[in-house]
Amino acid sequence: MDNTAQMEHSGADHHHNPNLAHHFHDMEQQHESIKLGVWLFLVTEVLLFGGLFCFYAIYRAWHPEMFIEVNQLLNVKLGALNTLVLIFSSVTVALSIRSIQMDNKKHAVMFLGITIVCAAMFLVVKYFEYSHKIHEGLLPGKYFVNPEINAVNPHIFFSIYFGMTGLHALHILGGMTFLTWVMYRTHIGTYSSSYYTPVEMGGLYWHLVDLIWIYLFPLLYLIG
Repeated sequence: MDNTAQMEHSGADHHHNPNLAHHFHDMEQQHESIKLGVWLFLVTEVLLFGGLFCFYAIYRAWHPEMFIEVNQLLNVKLGALNTLVLIFSSVTVALSIRSIQMDNKKHAVMFLGITIVCAAMFLVVKYFEYSHKIHEGLLPGKYFVNPEINAVNPHIFFSIYFGMTGLHALHILGGMTFLTWVMYRTHIGTYSSSYYTPVEMGGLYWHLVDLIWIYLFPLLYLIG
């Protein structure tokens, strides 16, 4: 394609697709650039949680008996329920991307809605877990006030527990907010098979949130 034809093609893209930003040559270049940016952002998220996982590994190596004993105070059934909920939500968010790629707006909105409901269920379960821990005095650091626990330095475990699961819950909340926005934009017809980048990027982020929990669940709930 000569320069004149390329300019005509670029001009046609800009004219026919209002979602194409002026500094991109075409929709494909825009999609790949945004996708690269999101992947770089996800790498920083992995580094963030990676530091916490290292913190966990060091303190577990120092206090293995305490970790095994105190972890029995966690509710494995609720943790497993949340794991199943997030795995299911990964399926539904993937189906929402596939639906919008096929111009099935109705199904895309439905699957995004189910994903958001699953996220809300996760947070509700986590609320009940946190409420129980607070009631029993199983708190991090100097706020640990349960005299019935005989383990040495149990507050360390709960510092890690609340730190890692709390940060993860904030990511769940952020993902819910973004997916709600994407669902609304899908509903009003902003996205279609010709432009669905925000839906796909939301799905990528959500998969990372799910993956982090899949590591958190066995490390915190099943170590005993």
